[in-house]
Amino acid sequence: MNLTLLRYNRLIDENIMPSKNAINADNQQERLEGWIVGFVDGEGCFSVSMIKNPTTKNGWQVFPEFVVTQGQKSVGSLQLIKKYFCCGNIYVNHRKDNHKENLCRYCVRSIQDLREKVIPFFIKNKLKTAKKADFEKFVAIIKMLTAKKHFKKKGLVNIAKMIQRMNRKLPARFLESSETTC
Repeated sequence: MNLTLLRYNRLIDENIMPSKNAINADNQQERLEGWIVGFVDGEGCFSVSMIKNPTTKNGWQVFPEFVVTQGQKSVGSLQLIKKYFCCGNIYVNHRKDNHKENLCRYCVRSIQDLREKVIPFFIKNKLKTAKKADFEKFVAIIKMLTAKKHFKKKGLVNIAKMIQRMNRKLPARFLESSETTC
């Protein structure tokens, strides 16, 4: 467990976190939710990829995911987040470079879980950093997927353009290949 998580758990256990009623379960829930928001603001990502997939009707798969990463020593923080959301999985990336520990990723990829658990949480508990803008685009893309807009070429193009404005801002392979055939 990382030091931040240990401190947070100690504060909850000892009921010494600031609030009007430190032993109230609602206040503890609010503090946990605030901790999750801060953790995701620092270590999380809302991303959507488009992967070439010949088994799909249009040849492309839209792949949304919510991810939080930590070194393996801090996997306890990811387990706490996973327990809160009751969904997703934690994956271990066994590094082969100069890092001294593996990288762990908590990922939620199910559109249903994203729509019913993750998105409502972050609508209620607002992000504070630039990730808020990525989250808003992420929500719009999930709505498009739910409405099956990605089954039509126009919908895929709109999704690809939104993806390009998220996170890395790299040109989309889908747009490169589709604009030449439009």
